[in-house]
Amino acid sequence: MSIPTTHPFDFDPTYGMRLEELLAIGPPEEPDGFDAFWGARYRKALTIDPQPVLSRSELTHPDWHVLDLVYLSTDAFRIGGWLLLPRGQEVRRGLVVGHGYGGRDRPEFDLPVKETAVLFPCCRGLSRSAHPPISENPSWHVLHDIDKPEAYIIGGCVEDIWLAVSTLVAFYPWLSGHIGYSGISFGGGIGAMAIAYDERIDRGHLALPSFGHQPLRLKLPSVGSAQSVQQYQAEHGNALETLRLYDAATAARRIKVPMLTAVALFDPSVAPPCQFAVANAIPKFNEIFILDAGHFDYPGSADQEAVLRNKIGQFFRVP
Repeated sequence: MSIPTTHPFDFDPTYGMRLEELLAIGPPEEPDGFDAFWGARYRKALTIDPQPVLSRSELTHPDWHVLDLVYLSTDAFRIGGWLLLPRGQEVRRGLVVGHGYGGRDRPEFDLPVKETAVLFPCCRGLSRSAHPPISENPSWHVLHDIDKPEAYIIGGCVEDIWLAVSTLVAFYPWLSGHIGYSGISFGGGIGAMAIAYDERIDRGHLALPSFGHQPLRLKLPSVGSAQSVQQYQAEHGNALETLRLYDAATAARRIKVPMLTAVALFDPSVAPPCQFAVANAIPKFNEIFILDAGHFDYPGSADQEAVLRNKIGQFFRVP
């Protein structure tokens, strides 16, 4: 292990916890009506025709056909992104790839997958789905309608993932039930919520998942969007009612498909206890991959990422 010992933060991003303690963290007590809340949203999302439109992208790559994509999500929200199709291969699997809270300015061309149509959506308000007055700044985006449980923007972002799956199914009907999801940080957190209720997704990879164990997330010193939520709660005191409905660890208890979850022992942005709460809550078929650190450069990171990348390739391999 090479957990960082020097860092610029005025708190300990390990929170003084060793691996054994982290592996013992469970999800928080869940609110009444969690399944009713998300089940209704999912059923509504399934009624929506995403009306996807493809166009040739300015980006090119020797291994992929690159297409710009726009589709409709809930609330008639236009979602922008990209679709990659493998050159010289049939499409036998689909994969939706989420992004971190920094958004995304291009697709990832080095994903270790074959025979796979890969959709990269930009969630509402971010990057290709920018939509003023929603802020693209993560510290403000994460607060958008946080005082309104039904309207909180994170719910819309989960719905954007469901409509990304609907888009893949619209193009390739035979992919339903053969679609994976991969997301990091912000994308990991909303991914847990999306996978928990979408039976069309057959496996998922979550890395450094955010939005886990919201009561802890409000307490543990952090930087970035978590710090913004903490400051809001300290000032207004009304965030927890909403956040308990948007808890990735509570959602993870409902996941029934194979999962590969990468979590970190040191992370200033997404507190490790919150990450592990998500990973530990997944009831079965879950491999937990331990990273020394997340959201922070450290010696050995390239080697760990290479091992994880190989696991991801095996995990999403077409049978």
